[in-house]
Amino acid sequence: MPIGWAKKIYRIFGIMNSTKTYTVTEAKRKLERYCAYQERCHKEVKTKLKEMRMIPEAIDVILVHLIEHNFLNEERFAQAFVRGKFRIKQWGKVRLVRELKLREISTYSIQTALKEIDEEAYHQTLEALTLKRIAQVKENDRFKKKKKVADYLLYRGWESHLVYEKLNEFIK
Repeated sequence: MPIGWAKKIYRIFGIMNSTKTYTVTEAKRKLERYCAYQERCHKEVKTKLKEMRMIPEAIDVILVHLIEHNFLNEERFAQAFVRGKFRIKQWGKVRLVRELKLREISTYSIQTALKEIDEEAYHQTLEALTLKRIAQVKENDRFKKKKKVADYLLYRGWESHLVYEKLNEFIK
């Protein structure tokens, strides 16, 4: 018996792959493991609960449970996010703030998280990233080279005044 085209698409893309329904207790346990594995923001957890087809009242109950039992903490998530993305991906503060706002993190938590970055380390990282990118860009015209390096650093979320300060220092 042939499968309808819609069912094939659903199977291919993983849509409707879970017909299981969860009780509130089961969902709590599942989300406790989900949050214990790595720091999560409230938005990620809500999305996960909606994917589990939980009703809004159950979502609220589960979120309160996770917050009360310290599985979910917005400020802790923001701090871990900032530390990790700065250290590993070398993002600047502009990009970090944008990404945290995208995850609906409060302004207070964002400001607290940004304090995790040591100013000296921040400037050293920018300098190292600038020098590395200057070496990578194969451009003879110094203005085009400056623009390419600046675009790269601005995309990574570094403040424009710091970027141009470093570029003027290194490319003359």
